[in-house]
Amino acid sequence: MQQANPASTPRDFLLSVEGLTVSFDGFKAVNDLSFYVDENEIRVIIGPNGAGKTTVLDLICGRTTATEGSIRFRDKELTRMREHEIVHAGVGRKFQNPSIYEDLTVFENLELSFPRGRGVFGALAFKRDKQVIDRVEEIAEMIFLRDQLKTEAAILSHGQKQWLEIGMLLIQSPELLMLDEPVAGMSVSERVKTAELLHQIIKDHSVIVIEHDMKFVQDIAHRVTVMHQGKVLSEGSMDHVQHDPKVIEVYLGH
Repeated sequence: MQQANPASTPRDFLLSVEGLTVSFDGFKAVNDLSFYVDENEIRVIIGPNGAGKTTVLDLICGRTTATEGSIRFRDKELTRMREHEIVHAGVGRKFQNPSIYEDLTVFENLELSFPRGRGVFGALAFKRDKQVIDRVEEIAEMIFLRDQLKTEAAILSHGQKQWLEIGMLLIQSPELLMLDEPVAGMSVSERVKTAELLHQIIKDHSVIVIEHDMKFVQDIAHRVTVMHQGKVLSEGSMDHVQHDPKVIEVYLGH
């Protein structure tokens, strides 16, 4: 994996965020933020509550409109695009709470997310052919739910529901996945398997993760961006940011 470095130009990166700012009634929730994400990278964003972490994901996926700055994904300027256009460009977002269809089976949840079935006309013309079945089974294997394909989503464990939603993103083949606290509420063994899953995912995708569990961050992160009051406080390897005096001061202060 190519490591980000100051000499690189933004066009070398999958995602380039530059000078990003958003104000709510004069309060800058994100303030002149810049960072870059490589292909096949797991970037983890950490920071105290209120640092602006989730707002950054909202800005990238088009849920919130930037006041200033640029978000470039490949050759596309995301700040000029609508949410559905950003999804179609290859950016997938998973929120904190699993958003799955609990009355449907694991298979049906994954099938429903298959790109060909999206939209009214896609749904009308959609056929459960070999391509769909093979892809659903492939993703189910990856997310540890191969034996649960006929299981109703409602009776899955919390961790399995989180995996299912990640699978529903993966089946759409986004180049960039954004996961907001994916291991919150998981058991220790589920967290270990989620780390395995993310290392598998980045063979073909890049991932941005917001997370509070520092052990999990240590297990997965290629690079860590520490946010504080809407800005980048520190950035680098987990070891680097853990020993950064500015980070220690902010975390001890909270």
